[in-house]
Amino acid sequence: MKNLSLSALVAVGVLAGMTGANAADLGGNCCADLEERIAELEATTARKGNRKVSLTISGWVAQQVTFWDDGVQKNAYVNDVGTTLASHVKFTGSAKISPDWSAGYVLHLEGISNDSLFLSQKNDNAATAKQVGVLQSFWFLKSESLGKLSVGLQSSAADNVAILPDGSGSLVAANYVLFDNNGFFLRRSGVLQTTTWGSLATCPGIQIGVSADCDGVPNNNVRYDTPTFGGFSGSASWGENDIWAVAGRYAGEVAGFKLAAAAAYTETTDAGTFTTLTGSSSRLNGGALQIGGYLQHVPTGLFVYGAYGKDYNYNVSKYSGKVDGDNYYVKAGLRQKWSSLGATVLFGEYGENNDKQSIALWETGVTSSNLSQWGVGVVQEIDAAAMSLWVVYRNFSADQTCAAVNTKACGTLGTQSFDDLQMLKVGGMISF
Repeated sequence: MKNLSLSALVAVGVLAGMTGANAADLGGNCCADLEERIAELEATTARKGNRKVSLTISGWVAQQVTFWDDGVQKNAYVNDVGTTLASHVKFTGSAKISPDWSAGYVLHLEGISNDSLFLSQKNDNAATAKQVGVLQSFWFLKSESLGKLSVGLQSSAADNVAILPDGSGSLVAANYVLFDNNGFFLRRSGVLQTTTWGSLATCPGIQIGVSADCDGVPNNNVRYDTPTFGGFSGSASWGENDIWAVAGRYAGEVAGFKLAAAAAYTETTDAGTFTTLTGSSSRLNGGALQIGGYLQHVPTGLFVYGAYGKDYNYNVSKYSGKVDGDNYYVKAGLRQKWSSLGATVLFGEYGENNDKQSIALWETGVTSSNLSQWGVGVVQEIDAAAMSLWVVYRNFSADQTCAAVNTKACGTLGTQSFDDLQMLKVGGMISF
């Protein structure tokens, strides 16, 4: 985006009037036309807060229609794509201190109208999540040679690390986080249960995020990012709830292949408490590993993306005997520009969450669980409008194993299978 100041535009107009008397030949009032153009530019240009600090406004708006069928009920909702991916506007500013140093800020606002994370068979309008709120707010100091230090409400070093390498153009439409069905209730033999799909894909030791994106929500922290050396970069952060994270990334192109990879580890010693199977209470202390990678053959457009995550529920495992959960996700397809509109992305996906049931399910005797998903989809990019449109079909299935019978989660001993949940999403996103 190019900013043109009012004074510069007036100067150009005056100069044109001085050097060419032919302006009157154009017909009409040249000055009135110039004023109209100035007003037009002012209406579409972000104004600076002062003459030293720049201001850039960016973001996107994303909405979709979700058709779902749980085997007994079916419906269609108009909803967002989930918090952190939902419609937002970002204000970014920076000021040059010296040739090597700069300072700046980020104010990131997210607008939620109907958050997909909270939708269910009982709730077609997530009114509790309807808001325009602050997702990130921080300042930074940056050196081109030494790196960047940020302080405030922001993503940790591990936030979304395994998701972001996905360069296929289908990241928002399809990823491993359960944005689509997190709040939907499970059914078993047609009977609606009291537990949700999201309860089988949690991060018990950290208590934030879903699936492998365990450190997936911005928090108040201090973060350091290294400069990029040969495509490699690193990050580290420390913040509230005694949580720290480290991450490493790579992005580049080698012999006609586009490569991107990232890995991160997060740990906290203050994520809350849980009740052991013997009835005693203990503090949560856990960690999470996440790895993501993307490979695309540029000439043909063939690509594959994969992600893996593992929970380390240190004292939870010690007191309950519960094994650490893990999950993986694979997406492969073709990205090609078959029309002047933009690239078309065709893909298929498969993923699993194993033994990632919630603390509440552990406490009621669920000793193991599995949630699997598969899907197919198409994304059409429209370059002239910075827009993407998508159609995605997804199928979810799950089971759990119970060591005790109770009225909350385990009606019988042994393994219990749940009814499949099917979803069809038709949506779009436009960036600015």
